[in-house]
Amino acid sequence: QVQLVESGGGSVQAGGSLRVSCAASGRTYRSMCMGWFRKAPGKEREGVAVISFGVGTTYYADSVKGRFTISQDNAKITVYLEMNSLKPEDTAMYYCAIDPGLNCSDLYWARRSRYDFWGQGTQVTVSS
Repeated sequence: QVQLVESGGGSVQAGGSLRVSCAASGRTYRSMCMGWFRKAPGKEREGVAVISFGVGTTYYADSVKGRFTISQDNAKITVYLEMNSLKPEDTAMYYCAIDPGLNCSDLYWARRSRYDFWGQGTQVTVSS
């Protein structure tokens, strides 16, 4: 089993920045795709950004490209999501997730069903 603990998030005005973190513990994998999904009220959970842990390949949703940056700390088994130029439509619960055993793929990184482990979520609220 893998445990994911998110931190960070909070409330900010439009144009501001926030950083969320996700630390993994428990079973480890030589390869895994780790990253962030988000769910806004009335919408489905969607992929935001992921990283092939240890390899560093990243994928982003079009809506966040150029504004969000995902990074990793191999030693801490932690990923970070730096969110800049935040917009009210970025308001959502942000969830960390792991697809174990494989690096991320452009073909399916955003498919929720591929991720076996999920965090509890951390709220990000952007006011206009």
